[in-house]
Amino acid sequence: MAKEILPAENIKLNVSLNSRDEAIREAGKILVEGGYTDEAYIDKMFEREEITSTFMGNSVAIPHGTDDAKESVHYSGLSLIQVPEGVEYGDGNTVKLIFGIAGKNNEHLEILSKIAILCSDEDNVEKMIQATSKDELLEMFKEVE
Repeated sequence: MAKEILPAENIKLNVSLNSRDEAIREAGKILVEGGYTDEAYIDKMFEREEITSTFMGNSVAIPHGTDDAKESVHYSGLSLIQVPEGVEYGDGNTVKLIFGIAGKNNEHLEILSKIAILCSDEDNVEKMIQATSKDELLEMFKEVE
């Protein structure tokens, strides 16, 4: 049975986070709780961050696991955390939207490209940061598909 990639329960609005590590852990925890990945995937997200920052610019970060994290992924999924006040993500970068990504096979590449398209437009990013409902955010993703 296929799982929805971004159901409403994978979205957290108006969250306050104190650090990059807390942001990554929270993004991973949503994926674990939703049954997309197992606990070990969160460690792989931190390993990925050591290799290269997942900060994408435009107040967006997309923490995800390393290439060898595949056995920890059960279903492709996405978590989205909105942090209106922002969180320090390292190197002086502030992040307000965190997309946790788990991809089965190479499905995460398609997910990444959708996020990239959506977030390359600063107006879209601003709309997502200002969104007051999960439906507003889900609607923006439907438009990309």
